[in-house]
Amino acid sequence: MSVVALDPSDRKPIGRSGETVSAIGLGTWAIRDYRRALQAYIEGVRLGIDNIDTAEMYDSGGAERFVGELVKAVGRTSIFITTKLLPQRFRSRESAVKAAKLSLERLGVREVDLILIHWPDDLAPIEEQARNLEALALEGLTRYIGVSNFTLDELRRAREALRKHDIVVNQVKYSIMDRAVEQDLLPYAAKEGITIQAYTPLERGAVLNSRKVRELAEKYGKTPVQVALNYLISKPRVVAIPKAERVEHVREIVGAMGWRMREEDIADL
Repeated sequence: MSVVALDPSDRKPIGRSGETVSAIGLGTWAIRDYRRALQAYIEGVRLGIDNIDTAEMYDSGGAERFVGELVKAVGRTSIFITTKLLPQRFRSRESAVKAAKLSLERLGVREVDLILIHWPDDLAPIEEQARNLEALALEGLTRYIGVSNFTLDELRRAREALRKHDIVVNQVKYSIMDRAVEQDLLPYAAKEGITIQAYTPLERGAVLNSRKVRELAEKYGKTPVQVALNYLISKPRVVAIPKAERVEHVREIVGAMGWRMREEDIADL
């Protein structure tokens, strides 16, 4: 049995910026009840979550407006805001800037902390997309830039095209049931100082069906959700961003932090 590297910190670096965010953030995809979710997210911030992820395509901008309501409730400095713009926005500098400004308007902020290309555009060179993404930082619309759903090769090409900024995050699908990123992307990110944000970390609840996860939950006195998230944040530079709409679910998610499984149990998973 191989022993894996263990990261005990509940604060994760954002690239090599010197800044950190909570090891677990909150996503905003497919929220059904914004009123209920707002109370849950306020509770999450109160309990130490300062990392909120959204995108212009989520509910056609509705999720960004929801994050704007959260900002009003908790204060701008309480949360690190990440939003994602559609790939076609990055076919020109002008369209990228226009889309970013519309996102900021929906969010009700002057700048976000991080803007990502939601996925690579097949109709434009990666290098061109990356330079138009960098323009958003140069324009003062975002503090940092990143990508989502980029392969290792696409990530390398994007970074090589940049002039003044670097990619700080690659947001990808990653869970105990889908570990493809562990083969090449995760080692590269750890070496190069890039943060991996894991979306769909609970596989829409499917992780609860894992016998091994349930066994470890019993062993540690935790829930299967907490074990599944703890596995991810035990990896260096990995942030998990589940969605939650209920206060009790947010509290459960927060309970995935503050402890770690033994290295042999992580390896056994």
